[in-house]
Amino acid sequence: MITVRGVQKYYGAHPAVRGVDFQIKAGECVGLLGLNGAGKSTTLMMLACLLRPTAGTITIHGVSANERPQEIRGLIGYLAETPPLYGDMTVRAYLTFAGGLRGMTAGHIELRVRAVAKSCDLARVLDVQISSLSHGFRQRIGIAQAILHEPALLILDEPTQGLDPVQIVEVRRLIRSLRGDHTILLSTHILSEIEAVCDRILVLHEGRLAAQGTEAELVMRHGATGGGMELEVRASESELREALATLETTLGVQIQVTVREVAGDVLRVHVGAAGELRAAVSRAVVEAGHDLLAMRRTQSGLEAMFQNLGAAADPLGAQDAGDEVPS
Repeated sequence: MITVRGVQKYYGAHPAVRGVDFQIKAGECVGLLGLNGAGKSTTLMMLACLLRPTAGTITIHGVSANERPQEIRGLIGYLAETPPLYGDMTVRAYLTFAGGLRGMTAGHIELRVRAVAKSCDLARVLDVQISSLSHGFRQRIGIAQAILHEPALLILDEPTQGLDPVQIVEVRRLIRSLRGDHTILLSTHILSEIEAVCDRILVLHEGRLAAQGTEAELVMRHGATGGGMELEVRASESELREALATLETTLGVQIQVTVREVAGDVLRVHVGAAGELRAAVSRAVVEAGHDLLAMRRTQSGLEAMFQNLGAAADPLGAQDAGDEVPS
């Protein structure tokens, strides 16, 4: 669906994106993860043909963004960081207007407005003025206009920014429901967002592609220092270490056990390991005949990876495009 090769973007002498390369397959839901200022929005705007790259090539669905940007705009649905809404319109009028901009026929617009209103839970507010609706509704309206014309590619820039916890859950549920029908690329700096909805992750750091892969792959390659679980187990320290030692052998991973507290026959420990091992650890403890009283994740692998990335002097696996502005 998307092929990006050597893409750079400079604002004057400032490099916002530096030599980025990646591919996204049709039907994937991919998260673009990075700190504020990492180049996420600039990258998405280039993919949406709202900005021209300073250098490099972008191909979407076999179409060159450099040569045929207008054709690409017809292939994508785009939700900007701030949805482009008109507060004096009703939801129905706005979506009808958006369909007209897309060149859709009146009959097709009517059918699609009903369909997106149902999928985005907007049916009850179709005839309500947008200015009177909550931020959560406005985000859903923004997503509705992006999927109205059934695009092959859906680009979402910070889709849950500014939402309350209930609204975040609703929007994430909506995004998950769109997977498969659309290829989805969304940007965020919220780790739980990536964990909740994405199949694969692209990590941007200071304009460079620092890492890419599934969550498990990234954690295994770059992450889990400092990550792990808190366990409460009815066992002695030696018994617990013996139970977990079998995992090191069978899974080929290194597991660190740190005793936090001993209260009677209950041991509270921190278990650190690369990757998602909660299920394996719980099985090993129970199968060894010990009572597992509690298990909590203390820090996700992505959190650990992100901390490592921010602390690194040189980004992980980054390709340096240099600091000179291409001619």
